[in-house]
Amino acid sequence: MKIAIEAQRIFRPKKHGMDFVALEMIRELQKIDTVNEYRIYIKPDSDKCLTETPNFKIIELPSFGGYPMWEQWALPRAVNQWNPDILHCTSNTAPLFVNAKLVITLHDIIFLEKGHEEGAKNKSLYQKFGKYYRKLVVPPVLKKAAKIITVSKFEQKRITEALHLPAEKLTAVYNGYSSHFIHREFDQAVSRKYNLPARYFFFLGNTDPKKNTQRVLQAYYSYVNQTPNPAFLVIADLKEEFISDFEVWKDEEFRKKIVFLGYVSNLDLPAIYSMADIFLYPSLRESFGIPILESMACEVPIITGNTSAMPEIAGEGALLIDPFNEADILQKILDLENDPALAQKQRAYGLERVKLFSWRKTAEDVLKIYQSLVK
Repeated sequence: MKIAIEAQRIFRPKKHGMDFVALEMIRELQKIDTVNEYRIYIKPDSDKCLTETPNFKIIELPSFGGYPMWEQWALPRAVNQWNPDILHCTSNTAPLFVNAKLVITLHDIIFLEKGHEEGAKNKSLYQKFGKYYRKLVVPPVLKKAAKIITVSKFEQKRITEALHLPAEKLTAVYNGYSSHFIHREFDQAVSRKYNLPARYFFFLGNTDPKKNTQRVLQAYYSYVNQTPNPAFLVIADLKEEFISDFEVWKDEEFRKKIVFLGYVSNLDLPAIYSMADIFLYPSLRESFGIPILESMACEVPIITGNTSAMPEIAGEGALLIDPFNEADILQKILDLENDPALAQKQRAYGLERVKLFSWRKTAEDVLKIYQSLVK
């Protein structure tokens, strides 16, 4: 088989979830498939995180005009010239006109849903345009796709019902977590680099409303005001100005308990997880939630939501909360802080749970899909 894979963003220095999914899947495919011929199409950037192997060739495609031009003009032009059996697009969207059999990884359809627009005014112009582009492109390319991969049983059901697609067209393939996510007792270099406090809770936020930042801050505010020696709250991937208009931010003493890290290198994340007392991940909506696996692998107790795919990934033994209920978030924080045995139980549970997931299994499942389409 000749297999083309779109991985446009994986060379960018500041990678996020979908970028790592594509990167780790390709790395594992390189290990398990030395027979089929692959071309990986990437937009040029500075982080050359993937290397060629004998049957995997990297094609860097420059483009003018941003992502839509790259995807709708540069990518199909290059792919059609090579004439592969399959084109796998890894990040929700795909070219409208391409000759190969199309496989799409549709991570979620949150952009098509109502009810997740809390805080939408804080979305950047880039985010707003991206949502519009997905709404325009996704429905027609899904109809053309030979196979649609999504990342959880929850999302598979959600997509099938919302878009009225044949159930057999969709397959759930779980994500994994990277091998460097292991527990580290104490990492002095990372602690100094980010000026981490001695005791802290860790929260991975961003400007997306589904991350539930306002309720996390409100629950933490209640915790601080009833705890004699409260742990700090360390926030990654979010700037202070995003929360500057929250009511709790008016309290100057409270502000001193928050540490903003900005963007954190993926290689530094394991140490930051490991040194935290609690990882807070009470999202409103997730199609998978890779940080659930990462935090479990690093042996930190996790508080996560009881909605969408989070219970499916975290399992019944995780500390699940109603993410719309600040009091529930607060209570689970207090439970973990006041009960060391519970915290240790959660660490042990997570370490066992995470063994069910791996990027190797992801790649094996994806390769089976390729093979089913070309016989």
